[in-house]
Amino acid sequence: MLPYIAEFLGTMMLILLGDGVVANVNLNKSGMKGGGSVQITFAWGLAVMVPAFIFGAASGASFNPALTLALAIDGSFDWALVPGYIIAQFAGAFVGACLVYILFKDQFDATPDAGTKLGVFCTGPSIDNKPLNILSEAIGTFVLVFAIKGLGNVPGAAEVGLDKFLVFGIIVSVGMSLGGLTGYAINPARDLGPRIAHAVLPIQGKGGSNWGYAYVPVVGPIIGAIVAVLLYGAIPW
Repeated sequence: MLPYIAEFLGTMMLILLGDGVVANVNLNKSGMKGGGSVQITFAWGLAVMVPAFIFGAASGASFNPALTLALAIDGSFDWALVPGYIIAQFAGAFVGACLVYILFKDQFDATPDAGTKLGVFCTGPSIDNKPLNILSEAIGTFVLVFAIKGLGNVPGAAEVGLDKFLVFGIIVSVGMSLGGLTGYAINPARDLGPRIAHAVLPIQGKGGSNWGYAYVPVVGPIIGAIVAVLLYGAIPW
């Protein structure tokens, strides 16, 4: 039970901190409005790193259904744990997004633009081109998962926490390089859980949840993660 609790709480914290910085920077009447993409990108890296330090020993700190599935495919994760992990991750992401809404409700009410409100919860493309959007998400996730596999073979990295710091760097790097294309979900739970929260929460003037795009940050990361573990396993290191 502990691994599932850890994945739930870790993913909840990830979304609380990650969606929280987007709300902080973009919503009206926020004290940090206008902070910009650099603040958002670094905060998302920290949003992954902090719960990874807290819950890594309990669950491995996946917090990402694409990563969980890919690791099971390459044999480094128990298939029996996959359904529970994925449910915990999506549930944690949903709850984390709800907490962001509760904390920033006044700022949501003060922000008239529906797109800005949706952007707090989930990702969207700068140009709507579904094949390229999927490719961008797949490549970003490929970089993340391939690097995580590589970090697993660095002697002593996990024992001293170096792997967590390097994952922070990977997230920031992907965001700085590819984030402007799709918002770099690189994690199905990070997008779909909060998107569902946006759909069901009583957000004033929220508009639609852009369900026509919702499959992109699910399919792209899954493809990228699976290709990453298969290629990593095929290389004679």
